[in-house]
Amino acid sequence: MLIRRNVIAKNQPVGGQAPVVQRIRLRYAKRGPLRFTSHRDFARAFERALRRAAVPIAYPQGFTPHPKISYASAAPTGVGSEAEYLEIGLQAEVDPEQVRAALDAALSPGLDVLEATVATAGTSLADRIDASRWRVELPGVDPQRLAAAVEAFLAAAEVSVERMTKQGRRRFDTRAAVVTVQADATPDTDSGPAYAIMDLVVRQVTPTVRPDDVLAGLRVIADLEPPVPARAIRLAQGRLTADGELVDPLVDDEPINGRPFIEESSA
Repeated sequence: MLIRRNVIAKNQPVGGQAPVVQRIRLRYAKRGPLRFTSHRDFARAFERALRRAAVPIAYPQGFTPHPKISYASAAPTGVGSEAEYLEIGLQAEVDPEQVRAALDAALSPGLDVLEATVATAGTSLADRIDASRWRVELPGVDPQRLAAAVEAFLAAAEVSVERMTKQGRRRFDTRAAVVTVQADATPDTDSGPAYAIMDLVVRQVTPTVRPDDVLAGLRVIADLEPPVPARAIRLAQGRLTADGELVDPLVDDEPINGRPFIEESSA
């Protein structure tokens, strides 16, 4: 056992791992079939992409260090998203746009890196996200039927549902987490009749209230049962204002152009 420890220690960099000198925040999307990628599978794919793109990722000290990656409120498996966020710590200063492009090329189509900024010192990505906006498409549901169900949901003081969580089956209130919910409809098209759309803004609470939980609440309060599975996509995340708007979590971070990426990362 002592020999094993000595071998591992010998392989560590002199003076420990290089410190984090820059933090970059990324917005990425899960689209098409890749929406079925679990958070764990995405994390594995992202770490492989970091290696393929030669990003100078930082590691903590220790015998089994992992890349310095912080994820913020990952979407559930099977749900599309245009607004997933993460932060990486780097050992060298780089151009965030080059990092974005390199990672986007290294990931499969459908896992798309859309934006990169240099994190403002002393700020936390998690502190900038407390709500999400969702679009939920309900094929086969009459828009007027959805509008009536939404009205009943908003009028209720509490709408409790049950769901299996990591802590076991739990009952929780979906109504308290919903900031706004609106019913709309698509226009008739050549591909089929109009169907209902639900626009939803939900606060981040514990346990997390997801679009399917709100649909379960509509079933409880108004007996609304979609004939086919709904299609949900997260459109935005951010800090909720008093007016019910979401502030982009990267709005106060600035991209810094002109810094080398390939030269620094290949050193």
